[in-house]
Amino acid sequence: MTLSSRAIRMATVTFALATLAAPVSAQEPMHRTSESQMQSMMASWPASARMAVADMMKKYGPPQEVTATMVKWHNNGPWKYTIVSNKETPHRFPMAHPDVMEQGINYRVPVGMFDDLAAYDGSVTADRTQGHLAARCDKEGANFLAVNLAHDIITKRKNVASARAYYGRAIAAFKKMGRMDPYMQRLQFTPPRGQTADADVALRM
Repeated sequence: MTLSSRAIRMATVTFALATLAAPVSAQEPMHRTSESQMQSMMASWPASARMAVADMMKKYGPPQEVTATMVKWHNNGPWKYTIVSNKETPHRFPMAHPDVMEQGINYRVPVGMFDDLAAYDGSVTADRTQGHLAARCDKEGANFLAVNLAHDIITKRKNVASARAYYGRAIAAFKKMGRMDPYMQRLQFTPPRGQTADADVALRM
C-alpha cells in the first residue's frame, strides 16, 4: 500500500504532537522530538515503516522510545514490546512483503521446539535467555497470526506444515476478500505472567 504525501505528513505531525503532548508518567516517551525533527527523521523512511508507525500510534498512542532509526512501545496492549524500524527486511513467506515491525511477548519456548519454529517462519524468533517469542512483519494482524500459530506448534496443536498452510490461507483471504481470520485479530492465548527467562547454568571450570 502506498501512502500519499499528505497522509505521510499528517501521520508524522500527529506522531510529533502526540509525543510532545504526552503526560509525564511511567509510559512517557523517553525522547521528546520536535515536529520539524520528526518530519526530518521520517522523511527518508520507507512507506511501510511510516504506515506501521501511524497504525501503532492510532491504536496504542505515542511510543516510549524514538530514535532516527526506530520507534518502540513497551507493554502496548498484549505485547511486551513493539519496535518499528526504518529498515525493510525482504520476506517472501507467504508472499513478498517487507518486515519492518517486530512485536514480542513473554514466552518460554522449549529448547526442543526452536528448530520447528525456524522451519515454520524465519521471521518468528525465540529468545531463550530473555524469555521472549516475537514475530516480524509489516502489519500487526500478521504478527498476531504468526505468534498464534507458533503457539499452536509449541503446544502440538499443529505441525509445521499445517501451520504454514493455515498462515497462507489466512493471508490470502485477507488480501482477496478483506476477511480477517480470528488468529489475525488478537492473541488466542494468554501470555505467561510468571518468569519466562532462562539464564541457563554455569559451567564448572
